Amino acid sequence: MHKLKQQSWERFKQYYTEFPSLGLALDLSQMSVSEEFFLQMEARMQRAFADMAALEGGGIANPDEERMVGHYWLRNPCLAPTPEIRQGVEDTITQIKMFANDVHSGTTCGFNGKFKNLLLIGIGGSALGPQFVTDALGHPLKDKIKPYFFDNTDPDGMLRTLDNIREELGQTLCLVISKSGGTKETRNGMLEAKTAYEVAGLDFGKHSVAITRQGSGLDDYATANGWIRRFPMWDWVGGRTSVLSAVGLLPAALQGIKIEELLLGAKACDEVTRLSITRKNPSAMLALAWYQAGNGCGEKNMVVIPYKDRLDLFSRYLQQLIMESLGKESDLDGKTVNQGISVFGNKGATDQHSYIQQLRDGLNDFFVSFIEVLKDHDESHSPVFVEPVITSGDYLHGFYLGTRHALAESDRESLTITVRDISAFSIGALIALFERAVGLYASLVHINAYHQPGVEAGKRAAGEIIALEGRILDFLGQSLGTPHSVSEIAKSIGAEQDCVHTFKILEHLSANASRAVARFPSPDPLECRYSKV
Repeated sequence: MHKLKQQSWERFKQYYTEFPSLGLALDLSQMSVSEEFFLQMEARMQRAFADMAALEGGGIANPDEERMVGHYWLRNPCLAPTPEIRQGVEDTITQIKMFANDVHSGTTCGFNGKFKNLLLIGIGGSALGPQFVTDALGHPLKDKIKPYFFDNTDPDGMLRTLDNIREELGQTLCLVISKSGGTKETRNGMLEAKTAYEVAGLDFGKHSVAITRQGSGLDDYATANGWIRRFPMWDWVGGRTSVLSAVGLLPAALQGIKIEELLLGAKACDEVTRLSITRKNPSAMLALAWYQAGNGCGEKNMVVIPYKDRLDLFSRYLQQLIMESLGKESDLDGKTVNQGISVFGNKGATDQHSYIQQLRDGLNDFFVSFIEVLKDHDESHSPVFVEPVITSGDYLHGFYLGTRHALAESDRESLTITVRDISAFSIGALIALFERAVGLYASLVHINAYHQPGVEAGKRAAGEIIALEGRILDFLGQSLGTPHSVSEIAKSIGAEQDCVHTFKILEHLSANASRAVARFPSPDPLECRYSKV
């Protein structure tokens, strides 16, 4: 392995590359890459480029679902394989802009007047992408609407959010996002919000917009209940790559973010990362660095550390994009490979006071992806000098360089992505950079990045648990007031092999007084008895 602490200016020049059209640079000088490695990987890299070209051309990239994967068409509709898809993308962008203008002008408003708040109800990519963009580009004094999120089916979390806007529900626009229309977490959030509106004497439909697939259950529900608008989601856009569809563009436009710049940044990055010259393609270089660091099988974790508060959610966004895409049991030939890259992160310099200690001195089971932002803040603000010629921004940058150097001293690998500023253009470019890197890496390791059988398995298992809970409640209701042990209940409902889940469900029900399930203690907690009261 190259001794990172012996890094020279010559090595830095060899592995530092700027991409002027993107305002972005990539530094791999502190990764253990080499010219020999790049030569060894070139044939596989060319196959990955060919795979990506086929993907963008409309090939069936998700054979188990017979779907194309076309998030690249969202920022360049001219690439779409059919006139219908191109027209659909272009029309949707136009409609988003028109709707946002209507909301901002008050032409479209709530029961109590012009919309002040946006409550986005979604899960996974339908929430994480918009959350990342709104947090990165929002401004409390300039935002035209204030965003809030239901991004889980936690009732306490939803109540906390509702408490912030309960007095302004009549000026709060709800945006419900579910491609299939059957996502339970989103359905639950919608019903929780609907109840809050009804308690306030408001018509939920007159405050609601749907983003969903045409003909889905949500689409039908929104139509039947007179919702304000419906915007499309397409089968060829996955949730984790949907942020530049209506899923992310509509809330961004409502907030007042320049969505044209987001799309331009992504399009510009696509043009650069479409090149089949490896050393001139930043996504290809990223994919190869990931491959080298983890020996092509994810042996090392990726630690994402952006040195900018506006990128606080970037590690969470990348966590889903990378881990859902690359975490696969089988390769394209059906061989068990258990692929993936584990991603975690925090923001700098917060990490100086938390896990950097382990990164430098503990397990060497990771590589760091630093995100460096050169511009400190909007130039309309004058810098504050915390020392005679030093600003807070200088300290932030110094902590990044110091951490990078300290890791190198211990032969811990890191790469750095540098952007000049945080803008809609640069955020669009970063999104596209990592989307392409994920696709190329998947080709290198011969897996399908665009399906998620593990997620679907979890959903099926959750459905079985909910069905089991229904049977438990039915049994308790039929023997009202009679306490039963876990074993008795499980046997009575034909769940003898599932006593663990039966116990966990009973514990949850009895902890919530509104469910009217009493728990009768026992010296052995597993012998407690339960009854409906």
